[in-house]
Amino acid sequence: MEQYDLFVIGAGSGGVRASRMASAMGARVGICEDYRVGGTCVIRGCVPKKLMVYAAEYRDAFRDAQGFGWGSTTPGFDWAAFIANKDKEIDRLNGLYLQTLGNAGVTLHNGRGRLLDRHTVEITGHDGMETIRADKILIATGGWPVMPSVPGIEHAISSNEVFHLPELPGRVAVVGGGYIAVEFAGIFHGLGARTTQLYRGEQILRGFDREARDWTAQEMLKKGLDLRVNINVEAIEKKQDGLHLALNDGTVLVVDAVMYATGRNPNTAGLGLEDAGVKLATNGAVVVDDYSRSSAENIYAVGDVTDRIALTPVAIKEGAAVAETLFGRGPQTVDYRDVPSAVFGQPQLASVGLTEEDARHTYQEIDVYKSTFRPMKFTLAGREERSLMKLIVDRASDRVLGAHMVGPDAAEIIQGVAIAIKCGATKAQFDVTVAIHPSAAEEFVLMREPVKQAKAAE
Repeated sequence: MEQYDLFVIGAGSGGVRASRMASAMGARVGICEDYRVGGTCVIRGCVPKKLMVYAAEYRDAFRDAQGFGWGSTTPGFDWAAFIANKDKEIDRLNGLYLQTLGNAGVTLHNGRGRLLDRHTVEITGHDGMETIRADKILIATGGWPVMPSVPGIEHAISSNEVFHLPELPGRVAVVGGGYIAVEFAGIFHGLGARTTQLYRGEQILRGFDREARDWTAQEMLKKGLDLRVNINVEAIEKKQDGLHLALNDGTVLVVDAVMYATGRNPNTAGLGLEDAGVKLATNGAVVVDDYSRSSAENIYAVGDVTDRIALTPVAIKEGAAVAETLFGRGPQTVDYRDVPSAVFGQPQLASVGLTEEDARHTYQEIDVYKSTFRPMKFTLAGREERSLMKLIVDRASDRVLGAHMVGPDAAEIIQGVAIAIKCGATKAQFDVTVAIHPSAAEEFVLMREPVKQAKAAE
């Protein structure tokens, strides 16, 4: 029976980072994975999704080119060719992750891990079963799509299957209002499918700044995407002419495919965690302390399986902190304040820090700065799309509390702004920063007069 200082269940971004760092610090490390090394983000999440976003953006780009003097021919889209190229890139990244583990001296076990007790892991793979022992164990199994109990739900797909569709559906319904739903609605629409997004809430992208949410929805509608809120699917029936979605407003929507993006739960089922004394939340998440340690003192957990902030870069930082805590500099925590995030929809939305609503409830007085404009590129292209930028400022200290953007390159721009906000930059420091002209990003240092001034919980 093999013995490890650290054994990791789940070879996604967080698990791989923790394992290779721990190994570099002198620990004997093993890791198991029952799918492909790289996790949700690399294999069937962020990376292939971003490639699909790029593909979807070309339709508008070809149209825009005409305004800049290029020919009017728009090439046809070849779904099969794109999927083949996407799969080739994912294979390449999977190979790099395997190489990273090998170079770091981490032993990979192909199979699904299950705890027999606090120190024993049973691994079931295609080649049989094996058992290992470890002093410390890290759970990094990520999340899994949740499919609701709707009659006919077996005809729907999730964000797992969407990357492997044999052909591009002509008519698509995307159910959900979070970032995955918004992104895939934009992807399908951009690739030419007749797309309807259905959300049971009153507005998409709950948790983001309300004005940014409204702006995003407005721009999606302007692009021709059929976005419907306050609506839900009551049943799905497969008929000869497609899938018939019975909606709660009494209408029926007929599509060729329906994708559910209604949330993900921590992937802890069947891991034997309860038997090892690991406390789980009601949704199956591993309950951890500030150091990612579970109720079993030698068992840790990072990433989406803990249901903290479900972002790949956060999982990576959590994995690094666990490695340092156990084998490096000593106890390390992750700072969850001002974590930037982005929705790669059409248009993009990116954000860092407090929303206007949260700031109103936290600070006595705030100032809100806003800029709306049509991006320069769209003037000759003839597009009427407009961008939104916002800064939320604490009036007492002049510190910038949050930044929000809807429009082209929002993620790239907010990443730079996030550094300033993380460092506690003030509005005065934004003001004295020289603008890069002409650019969209310059608007963040050119806003001079607040458009709103609000007191706490106004």
